[in-house]
Amino acid sequence: MKKIASMFAYLFCVYSFGQEIGIETFATGLNKPVNIKNAGDDRLFVAERDGTIEIVNADGSLNNTHFLDINTLVSNNGGEQGLLGLAFHPNYATNGYFYVNYIDNSGNSVISRFTRSSSDSNLADPTSELVLLNVTQPYANHNGGDLAFGTDGYLYISFGDGGSAGDPENRAQNPNTFLGKLLRIDVDNPSNGNNYGIPTTGNYFENHPGAAEEIWAIGLRNPWKFSFDSQTQDLWIADVGQNIYEEIDMVTPTSDLNFGWRCYEGNTTYDTSVPCNGDLTYPIATYTHTSSGNYKCSITGGYRYRGTAQPSLNGLYFFADFCSNEIGVLKQNGSNWDITFTQQYTGNGWTTFGEDINGEVYIAGLDSGTLYRIIDTNLSVDDYDLSQIKMYPNPAKDQFTLDFGHTSATIASVDIFNFQGQFIKTITTFDELSATISTKFMSSGVYWVEITTTNGKKRMNKLVKN
Repeated sequence: MKKIASMFAYLFCVYSFGQEIGIETFATGLNKPVNIKNAGDDRLFVAERDGTIEIVNADGSLNNTHFLDINTLVSNNGGEQGLLGLAFHPNYATNGYFYVNYIDNSGNSVISRFTRSSSDSNLADPTSELVLLNVTQPYANHNGGDLAFGTDGYLYISFGDGGSAGDPENRAQNPNTFLGKLLRIDVDNPSNGNNYGIPTTGNYFENHPGAAEEIWAIGLRNPWKFSFDSQTQDLWIADVGQNIYEEIDMVTPTSDLNFGWRCYEGNTTYDTSVPCNGDLTYPIATYTHTSSGNYKCSITGGYRYRGTAQPSLNGLYFFADFCSNEIGVLKQNGSNWDITFTQQYTGNGWTTFGEDINGEVYIAGLDSGTLYRIIDTNLSVDDYDLSQIKMYPNPAKDQFTLDFGHTSATIASVDIFNFQGQFIKTITTFDELSATISTKFMSSGVYWVEITTTNGKKRMNKLVKN
């Protein structure tokens, strides 16, 4: 449950661009969280390394029962093994499909589809597994492990170079292995005896005949986390470095990409004894293991903030380092990108970021088991109060509720607009704690809910009407 009384567990750092970033506790009691995703509603789903997925509700509470428990299928050797990734099908609301990336008891990667229970939206059917891919892992580390759907409807999957150190078998540059790659597959149109298909255009083999058809990009070391910018659809990859450099890659969803490992670590030559294939795409930003004076070792990405509750954070890319327990912020400065770090926040071991339906960004650590929300500490008291208003359920069917119980702000009006900005309805009568608003008059689609206080402060939330 979110702790309003203590209010903030802050990380303070005044940046050169005048921004102060903090975190506040949103949920506690998680066990080794490694992935955070939303399913198009107001819940967050947290994958835990030991093979369970938990639901965190809009008020920060955890359900008493796991959404999914596949512990018996998942390696319990710790480290970079276990359940690693989670992604919900774009049509999850209707088909109930979601996908996981895990290391099995043989130490190999498995990409599977599971299905939501037909009788309870808070439960998945553990017997519904459909295996899409099995990938042999030569070592226990560098498994990558993330999953995400692009706006093209295809499933993107990250794999590390197979492990050990220095990519000893040069797998990242080998276009015939999935290791050291980002894959892109069509889960809706299976073909050739597989439980998936190959996109008709855009994958690596189009320009490189003979390459594995599932590959979208090559030359990655250990892309532990990646995400799509919900506004621009740019793809952001946080690729874990070798000895010195951690890198952040950002590209438009194009084809024929080679991110350069093992020829390069970041922008610096590492090993060119075997040449890289074709033109290289270099990172937009790197940091060293001694940047800011604190020892670093492993980048955790990362989302670009596109929420509405904290407009001054718009466009900032958030990442973290597992060893230093710092949160990093990347800000565009003309054609360059500036990196700054918060002070250390010990005891977390940052492993994952997540984004809710409204674009708010969350972070969690393997060691603490606490889910935090990233906030702008420059918010005025009024702005902070407004950010505490909860809206649920989302998506809504016949009605939704605004919960004012955690704010001292006085609400003047709630206005509803369609996604194109056309005014739909205004509500001006509320009780002190909540307002329940009918949506029966609204057709299915996406809407904006604008909350205005008596002193003119505003907050905009996205609402999905089923």
